[in-house]
This record gives sequence, C-alpha cells and structure tokens, in this order.
Amino acid sequence: MDTTQRNTPSASPRTVALRAGRVMLIAISTGALAVTGLILWWSSGEARPFLGRDGKPLPGSISDKIRVEINGVEQGMFIRGMDVHNPVLLLVHGGPGMPDYFLREDHPTRLEEHFTVAWWDQRGAGLSYDHRIPRSMMTVAQFVADTLAVTDYLRERFGQDKIYLLGHSWGSFIGIQAAQRAPERFHAYIGMAQMAHQLKSETLAYDYMLREYKHRGDEKMVQALEEAPVTMEGGAPQGYRRLRDKAMHRVGIGTMHNMDSVITGLFLPSLRFPEYTVAEKIALWRGKAFSKSTDLFDIALQTDLADVVPELQVPVYFLEGAYDYTCNYDLAREYFRSLKAPVKGFYTFEESAHSPVFEEPDKASQILAQDVLAATNTLADSH
Repeated sequence: MDTTQRNTPSASPRTVALRAGRVMLIAISTGALAVTGLILWWSSGEARPFLGRDGKPLPGSISDKIRVEINGVEQGMFIRGMDVHNPVLLLVHGGPGMPDYFLREDHPTRLEEHFTVAWWDQRGAGLSYDHRIPRSMMTVAQFVADTLAVTDYLRERFGQDKIYLLGHSWGSFIGIQAAQRAPERFHAYIGMAQMAHQLKSETLAYDYMLREYKHRGDEKMVQALEEAPVTMEGGAPQGYRRLRDKAMHRVGIGTMHNMDSVITGLFLPSLRFPEYTVAEKIALWRGKAFSKSTDLFDIALQTDLADVVPELQVPVYFLEGAYDYTCNYDLAREYFRSLKAPVKGFYTFEESAHSPVFEEPDKASQILAQDVLAATNTLADSH
C-alpha cells in the first residue's frame, strides 16, 4: 500500500477572493431576484373590492381605480365606499406630491363607512405623474382649479349637488382655498394637520428638534441642525430641508407619532401596497421628487392663510394631532380661532402627530359621523 502523503496545492489569495466574490454576487443576485419577485407579487394594480360575509363583493359598495382628464392632464384616483349612496368625500393629500392612499393598508381608516371617498392623486403625483407636465403648470392656482374640477367630476358622477372636502397638510393649503372660492359646492371643509403659516411652523419645529436632540445627546444631529438654522428672516435653508423628514420622524413629530422612519413607515409600505403596479410605485416616488423640485412648498412657506382665507361660508372642522410639528398644532389652533365660519369645530387627537385619521381612526370616525355629517360641533374641544 502506498502511504506517501500527497500535498494538495493551496489556493492563492487572489483565487480565494475571486471565489468569495462569485459567492457574494450569487447571493446578491438571488436576493435581488427574490425582492423583485415579491414586489411583482405585491403589485397587481387592481383596486380590491369590499367583501361581504360570504366572501363576495359587498352589494352597493364601490371600489374603483380610474383616470380622468382634469384641466388638460390625465389624473388618477381611487374611489371607495361601502355604500355608493353615501355622501362623497374628496381627500386632498399632502406633500406636495405625496399621496397617502397606500397608508390605509397598514393604518385602515373608517372613512368608507360614512362616505364614498375619492382618494385623488394630484397633478404630478402618483397615478397622476407624467414627466411631460411642465413646471410652469405646477402652481397653487392650478392646484386649486384642479381641486374644483375633481369636485365637479364627483358631483356629476354621483348626482350630488355638494360634497365634503378634506385637506391633509399641503392638501389643506389648497383645499381651504378651494372651499373659499366655491362654497356652494361643499357641505363642509375638514382640515387635517391644517397649514396656517408654514414658515412659522418650521421655525417652531426646528427649535423643538434642536432642544430634543440636545437632550438626547445626539451631537451629530445637533450639529447638522445648527449648520442649517430656520428663521423667519432667513427662511428654511436647503440643508434643513434635506434632513427635515428624518429628523422629524425620529422624534415622533412626522407623519405619525409612532412612525420613526420614512423608509420603514412610507417607502417600504408603498412597495408592498398591491393596488399600485410596479410602474405606478416608481411614479409615486418620481412624482414626489418632481413636486419637490417646484416652488410649491416655498409659496406655502411664505403664505399666512389667516390673511388669504380669513373666512369660509361653510362649516369648518380641524382635526389636529397634539404631537404635530410638521404643521404646528398651536398655529392651527390660533388660525382656527381667527377663522370665521357658520359652524366651527376643533378636535385634538392626543395620540397623533400629523395624520389623525390614520392614527386614531375610531375617534375620527365618530367626529365625522356625529358632528361633520350633522353640521354641528358637539364633540369639539373648541367652538
């Protein structure tokens, strides 16, 4: 028997590195394919119906995903309600350019119990994104006109002389102006995270975050904030705007009080949302970037709505989160007190930041059913 040992040549460091690189590349490729497969699985793009106890579409309900021409631009919306004969509610989302329909997947509202809700994606956003839209048409006046045109479409489609209008954040900036311009088209105006004087709001948010991050000992964030101060004289510099969302969410004053990251709270949920196709999910974030590149937010910063809209001819309801510094709670209350309207109701959501209807849906539902639909303010904490 030959017992001579044979030495197998060891691989060179370069060969080992190449092999490791190939293994890593295979792992990355496999992971990418898995993620791509999941996104495709999550992206049927079909509006899901309301189902009855028998698992069949609920009789009399509506769940549509449509595109219609609004002032020369094809714009999309989801229309949902458990009873098509309910009053119509037009929801004007925030941003600019950030539809919030997909949030109802993880944070279901109860709006559709009382209303036929039109979740409209505004010009240049989400379903309504089109790279051919000129920036010259991205103006406040155009968005107000679009809001009224969508209102007229809904009034005609559902045979209702008036509808309800809910503006969220940036949507409240254009929504309240639409209600002022055409009060005859609306039963009531509802402001959620109502804008008032946005530059003042940003200074208050900046001061709050600077104090909070100093208290937490987060020297990196403190330094970043101190390098981009927000003031009434100097405005909101680009350095502040780049870190604004991250900084707000980490201290619970952003989209929702319990949402600590734009990535985990908004971006990833948007990828998982099945009623957008893959192309529409890409358009959602392209539209956000496009809208951000316009001067819409700058105009909102410079505007004091107490001067622009001092009075409305319809009932007014403000739904405000106690932790909201994105559109400051105290400024909204101050504006509410000065705003003249036939009926007024101000409602504090103690566990919410910027999105009370998503954060405390049961309370919001009770307010809408008991006060808004009855044109009263019995549940309000301020009349």
